[in-house]
Amino acid sequence: VQLQASGGGSVQPGGSLRLSCAASEEEYYIYSVRWYRQAPGKERDLVASFTHTGSTNYAQSVKGRFTVSRDNAQKTGYLQMNSLKPEDTAVYYCNAELVSERYSPRNYWGQGTLVTVSS
Repeated sequence: VQLQASGGGSVQPGGSLRLSCAASEEEYYIYSVRWYRQAPGKERDLVASFTHTGSTNYAQSVKGRFTVSRDNAQKTGYLQMNSLKPEDTAVYYCNAELVSERYSPRNYWGQGTLVTVSS
């Protein structure tokens, strides 16, 4: 199984994007999900997290602008990004625990998706 991320792209400052993250195989569910980002020349930082109980947490730099969630079917994780700023430009990665009837939660990383905020 793989974790597949999508939704990156280029947007002007003030714009919005929604990133998605899902397992490549139907039998898996998202137990919890986190979004990280890595800007050029910088370390990978945690941006937002969603626990299996539905609790959320955000980096101070994105509070009030980003929303992390999971769909009711627990198949897809999301990062809704509003009021984007140039400093949000980075490669975004999802990291999730996937669970199925056969397997207990295991941690997976998705491939990065590039978000560019520029006028």
